[in-house]
Amino acid sequence: MTVRTEEELRAAIRREMPGVRADLERLVRIPGIAFAGFDHGHVERSADAVAELLRGAGVPDVRIVRKGGQPAVIGRRPAPPGAPTVLLYAHHDVQPVGDLAQWASDPFEPVERDGRLYGRGVADDKAGVMAHIAALRAFGDDLPVGVVVFVEGEEEYGSESLEDLLREYREDIAADVIVIADSGNWDVGQPALTTGLRGIVNGFVEVRTLEKAVHSGMFGGAVPDALITLSRLIASLHDENGDVAVEGLLRMPSAPLDYPEERLREEAGMIEGVRFIGTGRLVERLWTRPAIAILGIDAPPTSGAPNALVPVAKAKFSVRIAPGDSAQRVYDSVVEHLRAHAPWGARVTVELEQLGEPCVIDAAGPAYDAAREAFAAAWDGAQPVDMGIGGSIPFIATFQEMFPKAAILVTGVEDPQTGAHGPNESLHLAEFERVCIAEALLLSKVSRLTV
Repeated sequence: MTVRTEEELRAAIRREMPGVRADLERLVRIPGIAFAGFDHGHVERSADAVAELLRGAGVPDVRIVRKGGQPAVIGRRPAPPGAPTVLLYAHHDVQPVGDLAQWASDPFEPVERDGRLYGRGVADDKAGVMAHIAALRAFGDDLPVGVVVFVEGEEEYGSESLEDLLREYREDIAADVIVIADSGNWDVGQPALTTGLRGIVNGFVEVRTLEKAVHSGMFGGAVPDALITLSRLIASLHDENGDVAVEGLLRMPSAPLDYPEERLREEAGMIEGVRFIGTGRLVERLWTRPAIAILGIDAPPTSGAPNALVPVAKAKFSVRIAPGDSAQRVYDSVVEHLRAHAPWGARVTVELEQLGEPCVIDAAGPAYDAAREAFAAAWDGAQPVDMGIGGSIPFIATFQEMFPKAAILVTGVEDPQTGAHGPNESLHLAEFERVCIAEALLLSKVSRLTV
């Protein structure tokens, strides 16, 4: 086997990038949305395309698998004698596009503007898929490690069948190092390893005050309507500073990073005059403390609403929970809070939708050292930072449980301007090339580790 030098790997990645970009654009043109109500034939097409890419990248054993949900792709290439095996994870499904009027171009027709490629899934997470492909192509027949590529098909829809898939194919995907390419970097030009992610608890709270709608003039002033009641109930979830008021939820310290206020305002698109909520350092509010959002409300629309007291109203809530906390315990605490704070004796019903555990990664050891060296080389000397993210990837906790001896590296292609899940999602093309170089260098460095 020919050992590739760092410069040879850089040159190989740069040689492969035009083809990698072209294949990324082909993937982006497939609207593979796993959400209910969408054409899941596109998710099938997306899985087929990923399988074809893996075969073309020299992976001999490629299968499309499922366990009651959407198709995932598993590709395997055995390790050379004495070499470790690396699991490369990404997902090929994407978020719905939302309001098309907010997109500057067709979300499923990738377009380059000012060094960024725009389109749904162009970063989250089809660029993650293509970073794996790029690294495999760079090595060709001289891959120094074994690889298992696991590309999921329903991550954006909650990974409902993922745990069953992992347990079904546990022996096939066992690895010494796991690279999860579904996060991002601290900034353009500043790489990062993600070492903490919040968990998630989604549910519904319904408030009922009346058996039926009644005349607002005849009964208003004495009889509570469900919308006012629901408003007061969900307002009780935060105190006057905007901190979560549910008792017992963990609040943890965060990495010693400074998140400039103006940067956060710009990234979030906050309008002039709006203030931040909560107290404490911004990185703690975003990464290591609980947050509660109301995602939607079922109630009569304002257009055509009668002059009647609304008898029932329902809200969907989402709780992001601190690393180290328990999703079930948080849900129980939220239920207890909502029932205890029911205004005016209203009937309150709470329904669980989703639990996802948070995770903390102890990023110490030879594999993490190899990753930091690879990142610093790919970013021309810029040292990677350890960061948290406020979002959730609950299945990482499953990987930790199933493969306790594996080093888990959470990486990704996103940057603060990516806009994942929103309109005009984009990928910084120069950073994408650095990500591909870093992964190739990582595989080379990991190959020297003792297994």
